[in-house]
Amino acid sequence: MGAKFWHRLGFERELWQKGTLYVAGVDEAGCGPLAGPVVAAAVSFPCSWLEAGLYGKLRGLNDSKQLTEEQREHYYAILTTHPEIRCAIASVDVELIDQLNILQAAHRAMNLALDQIRPAPQHVLVDGRPVKSLKFPHTPLVKGDCKSYSIAAASVLAKVTRDRLMVELDGRYPGYGFANHKGYSTPEHLAAIQRLGPCEIHRRSFSPFQPTEMELFGDAAGASGVASLPTVASNAEAGGAASLG
Repeated sequence: MGAKFWHRLGFERELWQKGTLYVAGVDEAGCGPLAGPVVAAAVSFPCSWLEAGLYGKLRGLNDSKQLTEEQREHYYAILTTHPEIRCAIASVDVELIDQLNILQAAHRAMNLALDQIRPAPQHVLVDGRPVKSLKFPHTPLVKGDCKSYSIAAASVLAKVTRDRLMVELDGRYPGYGFANHKGYSTPEHLAAIQRLGPCEIHRRSFSPFQPTEMELFGDAAGASGVASLPTVASNAEAGGAASLG
């Protein structure tokens, strides 16, 4: 196997060499959109790949955002049917996202996915920064989905799963274009919200659905000549975040 393929399996190989046999990568999809669930996936490769190397058909696997839809579907099929690869997927719905915040909801989805992996992971590779609420010992890797095949695999499973869900939801909530933009704040989506109003799967805690200062204080704010404060993209906490997608 070429050097670059060994390199992207480097974090897993280092742990395997130390006797940590069950290593999982975890990643999420859907922290940024205005609608729909957040989805997380966990993937554990067999430690026998320490000697055998990466399964040949997974060469080219990368951060899901760097792949085409066709490529993601291709790798999804391989990952979910290979007899030695352990994988799990979990989601957290809009209601819980609004109750917690998007950061905590994403971390909950990660834990739910990891809880399904058997044998249980001894160590986890996570994309981004440390996750205080993660139940497993873990190594945070900034841009980890480009550095670790396990994380890249998890990113593909999470992305494909969420995209499929949003296509289904497009049929239940027509007019918003969910099948196209997957809930992200595109001009098409924002125009649809303006025209139709929010639906059940919109995240009411996100800024487009929050009142501005002008709306909160009415004419008093306008009379004072004070402009509205800019709203934030979500209610995610500032510190301790894994990378959000």
